[in-house]
This record gives sequence, C-alpha cells and structure tokens, in this order.
Amino acid sequence: MTDMPFSVEWAVSDGLVPYEAAVQFMEARARAIREEGAPELVWFLEHPPLYTSGTSAKAEDLRDPARFPVFDAGRGGQYTYHGPGQRVAYVMLDVGARGRDVRAFVQNLEAWIIRALASFNIEGGPREGRVGVWVDRTRAGGPLREDKIAAIGVRLKRWVSFHGISFNVEPDLEHFSGITPCGIADPRYGVTSLADLGIPASMADADIALREAFEETFASTLVPVPCPLQLTA
Repeated sequence: MTDMPFSVEWAVSDGLVPYEAAVQFMEARARAIREEGAPELVWFLEHPPLYTSGTSAKAEDLRDPARFPVFDAGRGGQYTYHGPGQRVAYVMLDVGARGRDVRAFVQNLEAWIIRALASFNIEGGPREGRVGVWVDRTRAGGPLREDKIAAIGVRLKRWVSFHGISFNVEPDLEHFSGITPCGIADPRYGVTSLADLGIPASMADADIALREAFEETFASTLVPVPCPLQLTA
C-alpha cells in the first residue's frame, strides 16, 4: 500500500493485559500525542474477564456485579464485557489532524470492523439506535434475530482518541450474561463471535483482517512499534 498520508504505530500484546494498566498507558500516550507530537498508536490486546461501564451505564444493567471485576471506563456507551478470545483494539489517534469530525471518526470505526468481517465473508453493519456492528441471523420465514459481533466505545481529549473497539473472535459468550450488553435487553438482539458463526479463525487471522482493514479505512500505514510497550500497573 502506498501514498498513505498517516503512519501509525501498531503494537500487539501477548498474554492478558490488566485493564488498569491499559487505561494508564492509553491516557499517557494520548497526552504525549497531544503535547509532545508522539506517534499515533493502534494497540491490539486481550483482557482477563471483566466488565466496563461507560458514561451512559445504568445500574440495573449490571446483572451479576460479583462475577467479574467492574471498571468505570470513562468512555461513551454502557456496559461491555472484555475477556480472552476477544480482540480489543485501542486507538490513540489525532482526530484533530484527521478532520475534527467526531461523527465521521465513529463511522470509520464501524467501517473498519465491517471491512474486517468481509474478509471472512461475513456481512456486518451498524444499526440505527444500537451502537456497534451487527450480523443478521434471521432465518427464512422466522422472527428477526440480530447479534452484535463488535462493540465500539471511544473517548476524546483535546481531539486525541483512546479506548476503541472489541471484536469477538472466540470469547466465552456466556460471560455476557452478567450484564445487559450496551443496555439492549430486547431478546431479538444478542451477541455472537466468529466461532459462533462457524468461522474457524485464530486471533492471528483476526489481526491480519483488522490490520488490513484499518489501513484501508483510515488511509494509514501501520508500522510495528520499535520496542515493547512499557506498562506501569
């Protein structure tokens, strides 16, 4: 790929990254991007099982508060689950340098996921009033059924983003039962994953799809970080 206007660092963390350490790192990197001109960064990782609450979270949507640790994420949205088998991609991008259009930025996050899904021959898309990317699983002649395969939740400080997306590769979908995911209790809408859809994809396969889709969607070249990320927590 050539003639890309943005060069973005890209990191992949092995193992399960503690949530607190990830948030501390993201906040520090976003500040460095704003104040010191540090490179933008896309960070792929997995978390241990946990729930996060966004700024619109409702207490009643945390169905099982003792099941996993719960963190106030400070991002938009409601309750979300993170855990092994789910690829989390945190995006620390200079949205100010990319047009200062928050709506377009969120639409690009959706388009990123949709492109990645297409590489597995899965048709996904956004839905009016429901955040994230969804897959239609309605059977011929049957009632409506749509499942979410990826969640989106971002925060901007002085036009630099952090947090990002979570893409279900092969997580334990039962773990979502401890919350009302994104506040949607309608039984017609559930949660799915590549594995649940019958796609035998590894995390490495998902990473390839996400990396290529990111470069296309955000007109950027992802360049591996020169050294491992230093986490403090």
